[in-house]
Amino acid sequence: MLRTIVTAGGVLATACCAAAEPGMAFVPVVEVVGQRIGGIDTASAGSVGAAEIAARPLLRTGELLEFVPGLAVTQHSGDGKANQYFLRGFNLDHGTDFATFVDGMPVNMRSHAHGQGYSDLNFVIPELVRRIDYRKGPYAAADGDFASAGSARIGLADTVPDAATVTVGRHGYRRVLLAGTIRESNTGRLLYGLDVQRKDGPWNVPEDVRRLSGVLRWSDGGGDDGWHVTAMAYRNRWQATDQIPLRAVAQVGRFGSLDASDGGRASRYSLSAGRYGPWGGGRVELNAYVVRSALDLYSNFTYALDRPEEGDQFRQSERRTTVGLDAAWSWRGTLAGLDLANRAGVQVRGDRLSPVGLYTTVARRTTATVREDRVRETSAGVFAETSAHWTPWLRTVAGLRGEAFRFSVTGRREEATIVTPKLSIVAGPWQGTELFFNAGHGFHSNDARGVVDGVTPLVRTRGVEAGVRSELAWGLETSLTAWRLASGSELVYVGDAGTTEPSRASRRHGIEWNVHYAKGPWRADMDVAASRARYTQPAEEGDRVPGALARMAALDVSYVPAGGGWSGGVNLRHLGPRALVEDGSVHSRASTLAGARVGYRFGGGAQLTLDVFNLFDRRASDIEYYYASRLPEEARAGSEAQDDVHFHPVEPRTVRLTLAYAF
Repeated sequence: MLRTIVTAGGVLATACCAAAEPGMAFVPVVEVVGQRIGGIDTASAGSVGAAEIAARPLLRTGELLEFVPGLAVTQHSGDGKANQYFLRGFNLDHGTDFATFVDGMPVNMRSHAHGQGYSDLNFVIPELVRRIDYRKGPYAAADGDFASAGSARIGLADTVPDAATVTVGRHGYRRVLLAGTIRESNTGRLLYGLDVQRKDGPWNVPEDVRRLSGVLRWSDGGGDDGWHVTAMAYRNRWQATDQIPLRAVAQVGRFGSLDASDGGRASRYSLSAGRYGPWGGGRVELNAYVVRSALDLYSNFTYALDRPEEGDQFRQSERRTTVGLDAAWSWRGTLAGLDLANRAGVQVRGDRLSPVGLYTTVARRTTATVREDRVRETSAGVFAETSAHWTPWLRTVAGLRGEAFRFSVTGRREEATIVTPKLSIVAGPWQGTELFFNAGHGFHSNDARGVVDGVTPLVRTRGVEAGVRSELAWGLETSLTAWRLASGSELVYVGDAGTTEPSRASRRHGIEWNVHYAKGPWRADMDVAASRARYTQPAEEGDRVPGALARMAALDVSYVPAGGGWSGGVNLRHLGPRALVEDGSVHSRASTLAGARVGYRFGGGAQLTLDVFNLFDRRASDIEYYYASRLPEEARAGSEAQDDVHFHPVEPRTVRLTLAYAF
């Protein structure tokens, strides 16, 4: 079946050819993203450039995704673990249903030891990011697995100024960054980056984060014709303070731990290469990659529920190799007098896990194997889409994607295919205003270990969206979007438990309002989103989707002049309450956090920046769950498990001071 999909891609591209016509803390490299009117297919899509990224302080690397309007990033464990993501009524857990790519490499991990679609961005050096292109909804033919709620493509820079950065902060935070570019006129340019971080955090058990990230990127050309080869390396180890129940606060405090040996080790090494340029009367894009990653994650969420004598700690472990190849061809043509812009492509990916396992542990010492598997998961997808200009003010984008999967788990095999159509209609612009209508199907794959046990391999989603985007004045843009997304029976493998559990079909709908302003040294973004998530199949326990975020709002304002002198900014983020159980009887508490930045650029290339996170020192939670657990003293007393809210607090007011020197 995989061979059939790839062959079909070649036939599809050949058929379409008939219509073709011949023919940093330091100052970042500023790429002009340009006005957003007239170059997108949905009201909710957009791009963020390096200047915008550099102007906003990040508490964690994963907060790069908060540049996607309406997306919130939190954490429920140590800083070496992937973040929690919320978007469009989804508690995306660690990444399921939102596809993320870095330099063309997929970040979401299939059949991951901790959870399907696990998306860990800790290996990224934010100062080396050139731009972020984001889309919401399943409307782009180039997006496949995990892209139901949307996708983000993080592109790396080819050049950055030579600079050294040192950051120190509260709770033992230390960071050193060296980055720059070596230019050779005949052989291209070599970008380098080395990021070393240490952190203890506010926790009673010091987090002792020891993180090292490195990048080497060799590239040449630019614009419409060029190539790049990128090597990335990342290692991290940490102690984790996982979520605790409310009833334990009196015993261990808000920042306490019930298992001091929780934590983990992670590593990621990758080599990728890309080539883009003119070919066959159009433009070709090629990207190949190989990624080697490893994770050992020690967690204890129920304390002494299942194993009262030794505790409930477990280890989730995997050793993974991912290889892939993407090829796409874009060209223009005419058909029956219509101007067409066409794009077709093939995407192949293979994951090999040797092994992936779940083990019971005591103080990180393995005591038993719950299950251990060797997994091979391969997919091949083809896509094609055509943009037709029917009139000067009306265009459509029709797309089709086909994907085939092969799952192999310790000798047991399954195969599955899916076809997802897409359609976008764009009207305008009229006086800087465009109208959008989008409809399409998407999907996410399920864990291979569940698939070979009879779980649905590929879960289909159906989305529809209508929106308007307007340029009210030079530099001021606004968009308003209403959307709806339905998901089929989401039978998934639950990494925390090592078992497969079914869930019901669901439906979400909502509205988003975004305002963007950029003029001179001033930038401002305001995002407001509201959504409603419900199960569509009746059940006695209720129809609420636990963890679904019903409302959020964010505001970010920055002032960064082109020359030297003072700069600064403020940001605000509000997350509304979330139902924690299906009947809606228990909710999380809303949170509102603020941050601020002030900086001064001296002559001679030096810059000093002060960042403050959780400016007003609010006592809030990054995440809350509701489930049954048993504390060690409760187990010793013979008590039964208790249902309780389990939470992970936000970090208290945190101050970081950065000195950067460009040389």
